[in-house]
Amino acid sequence: MPKSRIRKKADYTPPPSKQTTAIKLNSTAWVAPVMLAMFLIGLAWIVVFYVTDGSLPIDALGNWNIVVGFGFIAAGFGVSTQWK
Repeated sequence: MPKSRIRKKADYTPPPSKQTTAIKLNSTAWVAPVMLAMFLIGLAWIVVFYVTDGSLPIDALGNWNIVVGFGFIAAGFGVSTQWK
């Protein structure tokens, strides 16, 4: 009986990889400074309100100065969502 031919399998060559294109993102260099500034302004607003027994930063707002301070802090968290 004749010997059968041994078929050599072709070496595996991976399919050509897709060229990855660099996606140019918008510059987000402003995010960190603005975020930190909002945090610090909000914190300073609340601290000044408590240290001056409510006469500063804006006397007419009364206890709403706390809301304004936390509003700055919340805005800082809102800006932080843009950080990549």
